[in-house]
Amino acid sequence: MFNRNRFLRRVAAIASISLVAGCGLLSDGDPDSQGPIVVGTTSAPSTLDPAGAWDGSWELYRNIFQTLLAYPNGATTPQPDAAESCAFTDAGSRTYRCKLRAGMKFSDGDPLTAKAVRHSIDRIRTINASGGPAGLLGSLDRVETSGDREIVFHLNKSDATFPFVLATPAMSIVDPDDYPAASLRKDTSVHGSGPYKLGSYTENDKAVLVRNGNYRGFAEPQNKAVTIRYFQDSAAMVKALRNKQIDVTYRGLAADDILALQQHTTGNLQLVDGAGTDISYLVFNPKDPWAKQPAVRRAIAQIVDRGAIAHKVYKDTVDPLYSMVPKGLTGHATGFFDDYGDPSVPKARKILSDAGITQRVPLVFWYTTDRYGSETGRMFQELKRQLEDSGLFRITLRSRPWKSYVVGYQNGEYPVFGRGWFPDFPDADNFIAPFVGEHNALGTPYPAKEITGRLLPHARAESDRAQTVKDVERAQQIMVDDAQLVPLWQGRQFVAASDDISGGEQALDPSTIMMMWTLHRKTSW
Repeated sequence: MFNRNRFLRRVAAIASISLVAGCGLLSDGDPDSQGPIVVGTTSAPSTLDPAGAWDGSWELYRNIFQTLLAYPNGATTPQPDAAESCAFTDAGSRTYRCKLRAGMKFSDGDPLTAKAVRHSIDRIRTINASGGPAGLLGSLDRVETSGDREIVFHLNKSDATFPFVLATPAMSIVDPDDYPAASLRKDTSVHGSGPYKLGSYTENDKAVLVRNGNYRGFAEPQNKAVTIRYFQDSAAMVKALRNKQIDVTYRGLAADDILALQQHTTGNLQLVDGAGTDISYLVFNPKDPWAKQPAVRRAIAQIVDRGAIAHKVYKDTVDPLYSMVPKGLTGHATGFFDDYGDPSVPKARKILSDAGITQRVPLVFWYTTDRYGSETGRMFQELKRQLEDSGLFRITLRSRPWKSYVVGYQNGEYPVFGRGWFPDFPDADNFIAPFVGEHNALGTPYPAKEITGRLLPHARAESDRAQTVKDVERAQQIMVDDAQLVPLWQGRQFVAASDDISGGEQALDPSTIMMMWTLHRKTSW
């Protein structure tokens, strides 16, 4: 079970380590010195075309493409980037107008106009790629332009979250001359307007970024170039960091590697421990004869020991999560703890027996082998142990690499499967809306009519997001009652770097995407 005292001691200890590590990240440096900064990550792009990806590809997009709105350092709400200004022009949050900065260009010199913005948004919906971001544009009716600099978005319903959508890398602005209106671009060339241009790209190996002289936006690059190297696992990535083959690691650090860095056993390295809003959860397929039964799902929710998973598997580098909306966001609740309390086999047995289920419930749990870190397999072994030790379940584990795994859950092949979620934008809406409805980001129907028909529309009409708390809390309670999605843990973001690198603490935007332009080498201590 979750040991709260141990958790509080751990938070205090990590806070101390972060403060010590962070001291070295605030020095000024010469952005033009010593060649490119090399960043390692385990999150390789699935495609270089923004219309085709609703995943970790956004990490690269943020740095080579531009969006109308984005997040300057310290901002928690979207601010103009490619745009000079953006605002709703009506009280009902249904007409959103943006004006581009003057003289905008793509990295190859082509003009970036309002028509390019309209083309970029329209093609997302036209292509409607499997696994793509078209679902983010559900409230958009049409896009109009006026001259070269004005864009008007007409919405089909009130949606105060629309500026957050425009700030996602999915809405990256692309050149109409290079990106077809009705199909994805297949080559490895990119012409964006972001702080960097893509010098070269080798799939699953590296991306070479060099400063874009045509960039106009809020970013102030602190380096001339960044090379991103893609790794298959944490161990190889940390080894490269220790051997000074890379300067920074981000996404995919394993718990053991984080602990070693926290304990200062590696030398000449620093670790930044930042707040995160990524979550891990289980999805139950309502078409499976066992997983579709509420009593089965609730019994599992009653048995799962999140504290044990966080401590035994992740070495306390993640935190137990009791709602699909993570801590730190307006409206976060703890419904799974409030309703189920501590893990209890007797309570789970009663839930099943009250539903007439007296036999051991057979279920197949699926997970991906190469997406959410090397601990994923061990987490599912721990889940299997917890459920089978109860005497109430018989669990079979199966796994696939990510590309085939996605196809499987979209086709409804898995009775129960694991997913992770990195937010599109920092609002509770983005931890509810993508998972509900007949057609959702999980490919697993979840009608939830009160959520989709009343609560979300009502919340989206509210421009003051603090006023959405009641709707968000009610939606979370419905999700607790249904238990079709069972949250497991909330992550934190760790950036490990050589001790001569600065800017790590400023590198993460509110969606925990790395802004490479903040990184630079120190000139002195």
